[in-house]
Amino acid sequence: MNILDHISLGVPSIEAARRFYDPVMASLSLSCLAANEAFAAYGKDAVQFLVMVPSDGAEFSRGNGTHIAFRADAPASVDRFHSASLEAGGACAGEPGPRPDYPANDVYAGFVIDPFGHKLEAIHNGFAS
Repeated sequence: MNILDHISLGVPSIEAARRFYDPVMASLSLSCLAANEAFAAYGKDAVQFLVMVPSDGAEFSRGNGTHIAFRADAPASVDRFHSASLEAGGACAGEPGPRPDYPANDVYAGFVIDPFGHKLEAIHNGFAS
């Protein structure tokens, strides 16, 4: 089992990012599997890499929009991840719960900021499921 669900990087615009990433990913036999004005998702059989505009509406800066998503085997695992993160000094960046706006079905996820400022996610039924 992979421990990561997907990796994402912030970009200033999806249109500009696709001009670069579409051919670069194609050189690795990967393609854009889903896209809209907020994201472009790449992989072979499943999405594993995304470029995204910052979700907070602020201008792009390196790292803004970047997070690491860890694959969870059940919603309860997401809840445990979130609780343990808060107990260890992290901050809530999104309560655990269903994410009906995600492009996959029955997604359940929670977000935290670690003590060093890194955004982390635990996700059940994400892209790697």
